[in-house]
Amino acid sequence: MAIKFWPTYKRFKPHLLMVLVQIGYTFLYFITEASFNHGMNPHVHITYRHIVSGFAVLPFAYFLERKVRPKMTLTLFAEIFVLSLLGVSLTLNMYFASLKYTSPTFLASMVNTIASLTLIIAVILRLEVLDVRSPHGVAKVLGTVVSLSGVMTMTLYKGPQVRNLWGALIHIEGNTTVHENWLKGSILIVASCITWSIWYIMQAITLKKYPAQLSLTTWMSFVGGAQSAVFTAFVEHRPKAWAVGFNIDFWAIIYAGVVCSGLIVFIQLWCTEQKGPVFVTMFNPLSTLLVAVLAYFVLGERMYMGSIIGGVIVIVGLYLVLWGKEGDKEPQINTQALPNLSYEEQKEAKIQVNSSVQREEI
Repeated sequence: MAIKFWPTYKRFKPHLLMVLVQIGYTFLYFITEASFNHGMNPHVHITYRHIVSGFAVLPFAYFLERKVRPKMTLTLFAEIFVLSLLGVSLTLNMYFASLKYTSPTFLASMVNTIASLTLIIAVILRLEVLDVRSPHGVAKVLGTVVSLSGVMTMTLYKGPQVRNLWGALIHIEGNTTVHENWLKGSILIVASCITWSIWYIMQAITLKKYPAQLSLTTWMSFVGGAQSAVFTAFVEHRPKAWAVGFNIDFWAIIYAGVVCSGLIVFIQLWCTEQKGPVFVTMFNPLSTLLVAVLAYFVLGERMYMGSIIGGVIVIVGLYLVLWGKEGDKEPQINTQALPNLSYEEQKEAKIQVNSSVQREEI
C-alpha cells in the first residue's frame, strides 16, 4: 500500500510542505502581534529570532551538508549578504513594523501580492516568458493588474468596520490595542512585499551556486541577524528594550526563530529549487484565509470592508496569474513527467522542446 501511494506523495510533496508553511505563518501573525502589544520592540524581535534560528539550524547544516556544501568565496558571501538584507533585515523590519499600524488580517492579505510582483520582476529579468498573444499570457497580465488593484483598494480604502457576531473566544494579551496610522503601515508593507519578491527570485539564483539549503538558511540567519542588530542599535537607544522575560516575548522569539526563520525558510528554499519561486508564493492566500478566520471568529479581531474587498480582488488576480503560468507548461512539456523534475530540469526541458518546435517551423 505504501509503495502504491509513494509516487503520489512524491509528486505532491512540495504542495504539502507549502501548506504546512502557511499554517506555520498563520500562528506567527498572532504570536508576534501579542508580543509587540506586550511591549516587545519589533526590531529587537527580528534580531533575536534570527540569532536563535542560526544556532538551531547550524548543527544540522554542519553535519548533513559537509559533502555537498560548496566552498565559501568572497563573491558568494557578498551575494548571501544581499540575500540576507533583502529577506531578513530590510524586509522583516518593514513587515513587522507595519503590524504595529495595521492588523494581522491586513498583512496576510497584502502578502498575496508577492506572487504577482515576483512574476513582474521575473519577466523584467527574463526569467519568466510572457506571451501576450496566448490566453494564458493575457491571464498573467490581467491577473497582475487585478491583484495590484486589490492592493490599492486595501491601502487607500479602510471602509466601515464589520460587526463581530460574538466576542473573542480566546484573548491574547494586548489584542485589543487600537492600530493607528493605517497609511504608514500600508506603505511599509507594500515596500516589504517588493523586497520580499526580489528575495524569492534571488534565492533561485543563489541556489544554483550554493545548493545547500540548510547551510544557506544558517548563513542568512546569522548575517541577517547581525544586519538587524546594527540597524536596531541606531533606532533603539533604550537598553531595557533588549531585555526579554520568560513570557510571550520569549516564546514568540523561540517560535519565530526555530519554526519560521529556521524550518520554514529551509522548506521554502527546497521548494524553490524544486518548483521555482512563483510556485512558493502561490500558497499565500491559504494563510490569508486562516488568519481571517482566526482573527475574526476566534480572537475577535476587528475587520474592515476595505480589507475584505481588496483581499478578494487580490486572490482573484493571483489565481488568474497562476492559471496563466500553469497553462504555459501544457503545450510545451509532458505534464505527467513534470512532478519528477526539479525546477531547473523543467526549464531545461522547456528550452529543448521550444528549440525542437522552432526547428520544425523552419
